[in-house]
Parts: sequence; C-alpha cells; structure tokens
Amino acid sequence: MKTLKKLFPYSFGKKGSLGALLINVLVYLIIGAIASILIGVLAAFPIVNLVVGIVGGLVDLYVLVGIILSILHFAKAI
Repeated sequence: MKTLKKLFPYSFGKKGSLGALLINVLVYLIIGAIASILIGVLAAFPIVNLVVGIVGGLVDLYVLVGIILSILHFAKAI
C-alpha cells in the first residue's frame, strides 16, 4: 500500500465530497489527453514510433489505475 501511495499520490488525496472525486477524475483525464496529444505528435517520426507507442500505453495504464484508485479510496474500499 505504501508503494501505491508513492506512485499515485493524487489518488490518495483528501476527497470529502463527490465533487472533489469528479475533479480528481477530471484531472486524470486531462493529463491523459495532453499526454496523448504529445504522443500523437511524436508518433509522426517513424524512428521513435515503437518507443512512443510503449510510452503511450504506460501513460494510459497510469491514468486508468489512478482513476480506479481514486474511486476506491473515495468509497473507503482501500
């Protein structure tokens, strides 16, 4: 659990209401969208296409896990 809190500090922040949870999820989605735009621009170069694809997958996974952890923390399941 200590490692999860270090990797996803924003997910375990204080959330007192549903509005705070929605803002938390929205921040994760915006981070994912900005990263996707940057990855899309970098994917235009064929030399770095494979590396950019792997990094894109990792960013998407980070965003998804962050959102799930935020919801679980809000519901006091973890």
